[in-house]
This record gives sequence, C-alpha cells and structure tokens, in this order.
Amino acid sequence: MDKARLETIVGIFVLVGILCLGYLSIKLGKMELIGGDHYEVNANFDSVSGLRTGASVEIAGVEVGRVAQIALDPQEGYTAKVTFRIDSGIELQDDVIASVRTRGIIGDKYILLKPGGSDRLLKNGGRIREVESAIDFEGLLSKFIHGKVD
Repeated sequence: MDKARLETIVGIFVLVGILCLGYLSIKLGKMELIGGDHYEVNANFDSVSGLRTGASVEIAGVEVGRVAQIALDPQEGYTAKVTFRIDSGIELQDDVIASVRTRGIIGDKYILLKPGGSDRLLKNGGRIREVESAIDFEGLLSKFIHGKVD
C-alpha cells in the first residue's frame, strides 16, 4: 500500500510538471489557445517577401499585435492581403501607414505602423490604405552589381 501511495504522488508531480511546461511554452511562444482580446484589420501590399504569419506588428518599437494571415488577393490586382490582430487597447486611425520592415540586415520581417492624425478610427475588419512594401535587397544588389542602378 505504501508503494502505491508513493507512485501516485510521483505521478501527480510529473503531471503538474508537464502542465507547467505546456503553460510556459504557450506563454513564451505568445500563442493564443482561446480567442484573445483583439480586433483584426487588413492591408494590401505589392510585396511582403519574407513576412511570415505570427510576425509582430509594432508602433514605435512596441509590439501591439501579430500578423494573423497572409493571402493572395486577386480582386485587388494580385496583391498580398495581410490580416493583423491588434490588441484591443490600441486604437488605429484610418490614415495609419503600415510598412514591412526588417530587423537588422538579415533579420526577421515585421510590420511597423505609423499612426495618423485622423479623428476616424479603424474598426474590426477595417482596411489600412497607406502601405509601404518590403524592400527587395536582392533586386537592389543585383542592379548594383550589373550597373543598372537609377
């Protein structure tokens, strides 16, 4: 009977440890299992080369959301439609500018939002109209090497 009690205690300890590891993995990975407190906005870019789902969305270097989805939008001339999940406490004006940026020379891509001055705010499902696409460093380097820089 004493051995069964010891095995039960060890089993409970292991189970609690696994649950703690799962919780930490979700929190450190910034994943959401249940809904979350956010709203979604969209923007269409000519190029989002290197941008991935889950990339951060920042204002002034502070993360305010994540990239939720990237898809091709044939209705807008085959542009890349990017959906952002923005924290609900952040209000975006309808003239905000979204640009694809790179951390460092070969770093990850992220979205930088520059707030506008309008009084009208974007709502859930709203669209950011002012965008700046990713800079194609390979194309620029190729033009420089081959002497075709404008």
